[in-house]
Amino acid sequence: MHKRLFIPGPTEVSEEIRKAIGQPMIGHRSQEFAALYASIQPKIREVMNTKNKVFMFTSSSTGAFEACSRNTVEEKCLHMTCGNFSELWHKLSLANGKQADALSVEWGLANKAEPLREKLESEKFESVMLVHSETSTGLLNPLEEIAKVMKDYPETIFCVDTVSSLTAMPIDTDKLGIDICLAGVQKAFALPPGLAVASVSEKALEKAKTVKNKGFYFDLNVMDKYHAKNNTPSTPAIPQMFGLDKQLDNMLEEKLENRFARHERLRDTCHEWVKKQGFEIFPEKGFEAIALSCIKNTKGYDIDRLNEELGKKGYMISNGYGKLKQQTFRISHMGDTTEEQLKELLDTIDSILATMQ
Repeated sequence: MHKRLFIPGPTEVSEEIRKAIGQPMIGHRSQEFAALYASIQPKIREVMNTKNKVFMFTSSSTGAFEACSRNTVEEKCLHMTCGNFSELWHKLSLANGKQADALSVEWGLANKAEPLREKLESEKFESVMLVHSETSTGLLNPLEEIAKVMKDYPETIFCVDTVSSLTAMPIDTDKLGIDICLAGVQKAFALPPGLAVASVSEKALEKAKTVKNKGFYFDLNVMDKYHAKNNTPSTPAIPQMFGLDKQLDNMLEEKLENRFARHERLRDTCHEWVKKQGFEIFPEKGFEAIALSCIKNTKGYDIDRLNEELGKKGYMISNGYGKLKQQTFRISHMGDTTEEQLKELLDTIDSILATMQ
């Protein structure tokens, strides 16, 4: 039996998208592929609110992390960390031989603008890396306030992970001054994993030209050369690109403002349920993610057992991430999820919890 996914990724993929992905294969050096690539570009730029080029990586979002670390940093960068994935990005920069400092807060707290300003006033960094929506804790960092600080340091590259926020809420990439805005398609895009997208500014591309030892697979300057021909340096994930092209059509047909409003309603529905059940939202108040809810397990339920029982009824949620396992659990409400589907899940959880008390 298929379990409908309410985990933070991969998310549920519709039958329509599965059909788009399953269409006959084409060669990646063919005119058909160039047409597919060209079809995606204006739509993905509209979704990301950018005039910048958008590159497609045949990798998870971690590959786009690596592209940022390898292309925009010769020596020193700053990571704002507040959970597992922001900490992972920091470790990745260190693993690539970069001098990477961390401006850290406890899991569940938000990275704030003023500490960043103080740090940038005292030290010089080539790049600042921020995770917008920290999936491990269900926290949404104050991107607009942080972006205002970054505009006072125009020589510094601003890289933002929007993995679990892009297409769930408005992100005005160009207005915010984001040089590299990256996301994987397996979350709010509601596509299968294996493809990441990133808008890349001319400033970032010029910086990349000055950085040595970028490797090849994630070299943005190499990608830029192929992008000019509506192509990619290496064999791309063509099926996922078929799906992306179709899903972008669906998003624009739904209208982005309607999609964002639906995600807000889903979040509110989940938060109302949390309050009704006597649980609490884990992240700092006022900084809750749109696309998923990370919930304190205040009643001490066995989350693994809850998920096992949910599986028997055709659903799946997530335990807490890493050190938050059993202390929290996470419910995704992103992608193509409807209010009816979420309410069915929450009703099912209610029926199971009643037997676990």
